[in-house]
Formats: sequence, C-alpha cells, structure tokens
Amino acid sequence: MAWRSHGDTNTELVNNLKDNGLIKDERVREAMLKVDRAHYAPRSPYEDAPQPIGHKATISAPHMHANACESLLPFLYPGARVLDIGSGSGYLTAVFANLVGPSGAVIGIDHIQPLVDMAETNMRKSEEGRKMLNLGHVRFVKADGRNGFKDEAPYDAIHVGAAASEHQKELEEQLKAPGRLFVPVASEDGYGQHVYVVDKKEDGTVERKKLYGVQYVPLTDAPPE
Repeated sequence: MAWRSHGDTNTELVNNLKDNGLIKDERVREAMLKVDRAHYAPRSPYEDAPQPIGHKATISAPHMHANACESLLPFLYPGARVLDIGSGSGYLTAVFANLVGPSGAVIGIDHIQPLVDMAETNMRKSEEGRKMLNLGHVRFVKADGRNGFKDEAPYDAIHVGAAASEHQKELEEQLKAPGRLFVPVASEDGYGQHVYVVDKKEDGTVERKKLYGVQYVPLTDAPPE
C-alpha cells in the first residue's frame, strides 16, 4: 500500500484516510478519531508511516490499521470478543475496544513485558482508556502469540500484528464459528509476506483468502534481554 494520508492532527490524519478511500466505513473512522495516535506513537504520530517503538517492534502505518479494522469489521460488532496478537504500543487494541463497545472485550498480548507495560501506560493517557482498563473491557497480557490465548477463547475476531512463518491452526481453532482471523503469513519460499483473512464458517470449515503483500516483523520468540 503506497497511499499517504499525513495530517497535522489526529482528526486530520483520520479524515485524510477516509477521503483517500482507505477508511470506507464510518464506524472505523469514528473509532480511530477516539484514539489519539500521539499517545501510542513515539514521534510524528500523524504521519501515515510505520515507526519503531523499541524492542525490535514497530507500530504499523495508520492505513494498515484502517485496513485491519475494515477487514475484521463484520466481526467487530458491539459485544464481540477480540484478541489482538502483537499488541505493541496498544493503539489498535484501543481502536478495537471502541468498535466493540463497553459490552465487548479486547485482549492485547505481546511476548515482551516492556511492550505490555507500555501499552497499558499508553491507554491510561486518556480518560476513556483508563475507564476501559479499570472496567476490564481491555486487558494486556504477556504471552506467546503463536499460541493465541486459550484462557479467554473463543474469539469473534483475531488480529495478528506480526508475520507468522506458516498458517497458525491453533489460532484458527480459537475462533468462534463464525469468526475471522487477520494474519500476515510468510511465503513458503521465504520471500515476502501476504495478509490473509481466514474465515471460520458456522459449520467449522475454514476458508483462507490471500489479500496483499506486506512487510511485518516476524511472529517469533522474544529477543534476548
């Protein structure tokens, strides 16, 4: 994705994403307007570009966050349960929380404790974020994303913010039926990655749809401390 929708404020960034066709649904626009990216990105938060957040991790470009929300939107209804794997600085976890509302629940997991701590700290920068955490609508936990988070399964939607080396059947098993998984997967030849949308149907069958090429950090072991 080569579009750029930079802004000087969070509102300008989100509206530019909408004007450029990267946000298609008004629910996504409203959810992203409620989460100030400056609380989650270390510098130049309103640029439509990825940024390093430390610990060999990045926060994705805003247009990628918008596309993830659009792709999962049919399963991000009020009351839905969502798992955000590789939650990083916590930005997309907060956006998901706005989409599923106070009757829903979102769990952000990362395999690096400082990132788990960072995500919670970032959410607490806003009154709404503090409320979500205090009421348990959002939780951040340290866990190996390749294994999902069975304790709270099944999920209506699972988002993976790092590239898996192969299709993760364990994550597919943690989906509700119906449910949807958004996951970047490395090509079998080792060159490149592609986003897949994986749907679990009501009868439990799984359908994988290959979307577009991307470049994510790998879904792997935590780096040595």
